[in-house]
Amino acid sequence: MRELHKSPGFLWGLLILFALVWFYLLGVRTLVPSDEGRYAEMAREMFANHDWITTRLNGIKYFEKPPLQAWMNALTFELFGLGEWQARLWTGLCGFFGVLLTGYTGGRVFGGRVGFYGALVLGSSLLWSGLGHVNTLDTGLAAMMTLSLCSLLIAQRNHATYAERRNWMLVCWFSMALAVLSKGLIGIVLPGAVLVLYSLFARDLRIWKRLHLLTGLLLFFVVSAPWFIVVSMRNPEFARFFFIHEHFQRFTTKIHQRTGAWYYFVPILVAGIIPWLGVLLQSLWEGLRDRHESSLSGSLDGTAGRGFQPKKMLLIWVLFIFLFFSISDSKLPSYILPIIPALALLIAAYLNRAGTGALYLTAAIFGLPAAIGLAFVARIPATAKNAFSAALLRLHLPWIYAALALVVAGAIVAALMARRHKDGAIVLLALTGFLAGQIVIVGHDPQGRYSAGVEHLPAIRAELTPDTQLYMVGLYEQALPFYLQRTATLVAHEDEMAFGLEHEPQLWIPTVEAFAEKWKADNAAGKKEMAILQPDIYPRLQQLGIPMRIIGSDPRRIIISNRMDAAAVDAPGAAGKAQ
Repeated sequence: MRELHKSPGFLWGLLILFALVWFYLLGVRTLVPSDEGRYAEMAREMFANHDWITTRLNGIKYFEKPPLQAWMNALTFELFGLGEWQARLWTGLCGFFGVLLTGYTGGRVFGGRVGFYGALVLGSSLLWSGLGHVNTLDTGLAAMMTLSLCSLLIAQRNHATYAERRNWMLVCWFSMALAVLSKGLIGIVLPGAVLVLYSLFARDLRIWKRLHLLTGLLLFFVVSAPWFIVVSMRNPEFARFFFIHEHFQRFTTKIHQRTGAWYYFVPILVAGIIPWLGVLLQSLWEGLRDRHESSLSGSLDGTAGRGFQPKKMLLIWVLFIFLFFSISDSKLPSYILPIIPALALLIAAYLNRAGTGALYLTAAIFGLPAAIGLAFVARIPATAKNAFSAALLRLHLPWIYAALALVVAGAIVAALMARRHKDGAIVLLALTGFLAGQIVIVGHDPQGRYSAGVEHLPAIRAELTPDTQLYMVGLYEQALPFYLQRTATLVAHEDEMAFGLEHEPQLWIPTVEAFAEKWKADNAAGKKEMAILQPDIYPRLQQLGIPMRIIGSDPRRIIISNRMDAAAVDAPGAAGKAQ
């Protein structure tokens, strides 16, 4: 049997193909609300205003998250201009880097084949490959946390030299600082808690002597602290909001209304680890079976006793982070993304010693639901809330059919290959899973365009001038400000910007009635204005008697102008790809 991980030609060919597909797909879809539009717009405003300290959304102070991703996106805009692939480039790089890092770490800690399998598993896992193509903070956080985990594994392996241990531990501390700058204190709290639990359960207290604590902590604070200090000096209200509201209250209360049952993340994990669900439980057991290497066989201190147990570290990482977010009162599907690289290494370690039966099971659990799903795809539009959404879902159906058919074919061929070519079967399962997931995501674009409102861009741009005042009434469009390259005045809608508006109340209009009076006065003065409305607000404005003309509408929004010198338009604006 040919060992593919020992073939440089095959590895480079596979890597180049994977990279071309991975990065090409960053730019084929519209930025989807809310995360993609929000974080692209924050970076655009940072790029436009050259304020790299006080983060803003729609011109309003926005302190929910630290600035690392906004910095990286703004830098991308500086280098390559504004656009969809540019807005996703940082998360795309983070996701791709995570795949390479997982493969490298698997090779250094467990051997070449495990590294090869680890990269395949992570690159094809639905949750990782999917969110690697979404402009969201959790991919950047997961990449930085993966770097902290992987550098710890490499540093603490029993045969590491002193220089390797020191250097990789400094990388670990540096990456935790970047994780804090990505999404806050969990960047160090979660890895720290995992380390404590590992040292207790593995009875490996000597690990604390090998962390280079003094130099590591110094590096951590040198990297992470300056922004927090400067932003607090410029904005005295920052510290309490960020550390109390966004950390303690978010975790312990339902303040953000992102609740879920205790099992909320179970189906997300089941779907997110596809196509490797068939070996998930066996791989977790692999972590429980971990055996230490005797320190007599190469540890630096030369004392007898327990050596480092990397699989146990990986298992504790997976279980603790999963449970941590499961008990939290704030839940989103992307929160468990940092556990996927650790799971990929555990799965790879299991696959390394697994027999043909495990591959048969994996292929069956991957392919059989897809085969069944083919019979029910046509019913998906019936789940829509209205005819408009049903039409969008019908546009998605050919992509779903193609993805499911690919899964069925890939699973069958992989099962046929399993006995004679284990590596080939695993590669085929990985490629099939990756491509099928991306096909489904790309096919979602019509729904994404509707959510973002980009079909209205031609009509809006035809009316919008540099002097036109733009309002958003009863809503905030997360993506349109980025595409229009301008902010809007909020009306009767605070939502996530409530804290910023509390400190800068002049930046919004609290009531629809006050907005109507201003609209009338500005119209009388000859000022051109435009507003995007929550649909149920339109009848109120009619009752208030404001002059308005509809230039676009759909079930999510109505767009009006105060210029009455053109025929009214009740249908959405002309379709076309947003530039």
